[in-house]
Parts: sequence; C-alpha cells; structure tokens
Amino acid sequence: MNIPVVYEDAWLLVADKPSGLLVIPTPKNEKRTLTSILGLHPCHRLDRQTSGLIIYAKGKSIQKKMMDEFKQKKVKKTYIAFVQGNVSRNQGQIQNPIEGLNAITKYKVIQRKKDFTVVEVMPLTGRTNQIRIHFKQIQHPVVGETRFAFRRDFALKAKRLCLHAKALEFIHPITKESIQLSIDLAKDLKEFLNSHD
Repeated sequence: MNIPVVYEDAWLLVADKPSGLLVIPTPKNEKRTLTSILGLHPCHRLDRQTSGLIIYAKGKSIQKKMMDEFKQKKVKKTYIAFVQGNVSRNQGQIQNPIEGLNAITKYKVIQRKKDFTVVEVMPLTGRTNQIRIHFKQIQHPVVGETRFAFRRDFALKAKRLCLHAKALEFIHPITKESIQLSIDLAKDLKEFLNSHD
C-alpha cells in the first residue's frame, strides 16, 4: 500500500493516513495497521475512518519528546469536517467536558451546502473522539458518524466519517525549528463535496 509521506527527516516522519486504516491494532489484534506498515512509533492517534496527517517517530526517545509536546498542547492541529445540517454561527467554541475532563474545540465555517456545513476545526485539547463528540453535542454530528449518532436520523449518508486531519504545526523536538504542514482534502471527500449542492 502506498502511504504518502508528507515530511521526513532523521527523526520524524509525517504520513497522510488513508481512511479505513487503523493506526494501531484494536483488542481484535489486526495485523495490518499504519504502524505495522511503516514500522515506526506513532506520536498520536487518528480514528480508523479519519484521513490525514499523523506524526511518527523513528525512535522511542523522539516519540516521548513528541508525545510530551502533544500533552503540553504545543501541537496545533487543524481538521476539516463535514457536519450535518446548517451550523448557524460562522465561528464558535464548544466547551463541554468529555468523561469529566476539560475539552475545548474551536471551529470556523468554510462553506455551507444544502444539507451539511464544511467546518475548519481546531481542537485545543486532545480528548479521544473529541471532535466527533462535541459536534454531536451541538446537534451537528460529523457526516458518516455511526458511533455517536444514529445514521437513520439523517438523510445525508456518506461511505465514511467525513473528517480529515488537514494541518499540523509544531516545534521540532530536536532541531527546534517550526514545522508547518498542510495537505489537501482526501480525494473521496473532495468527490463528496463536489457531488452535493
């Protein structure tokens, strides 16, 4: 499988993860994951259905340094999400705890379609499934959501969760330079966008 590499140096590799591929095995112990394909150490996670940028380290000590940056909220992450319905505010912040922990998600509307809204999303905290849970809480679940919303409640269907990790910004743990990476929407999401009014 050809995994596009967006950035690589002696310490880190940033890949463009295709939708449908796990980062690490679940308890079912899948053999084929992005981590098994790359043979490197993941510094954070993306859901199986989410596409986009993910950082891998080429050694355990770099992995720890990079994971610390995530813990200290020093990594700026930007996602593109297609969410159900019309989000009325052009920008906003969702600040609801997740499993008792503080969770903050900022968003900005990029485009409005007939049945869904395209939003740029910046999670300021890194809770598991944060974007998916937060948009469900404001009655605009991510298009294609099956875990946190009932598919039958929405006329608009998608083959997968319409969530894409578009950009990353961080200070390189070794060279201390500022790394800014950004990629296009995944091909299937572009097609989905173009096929709806």
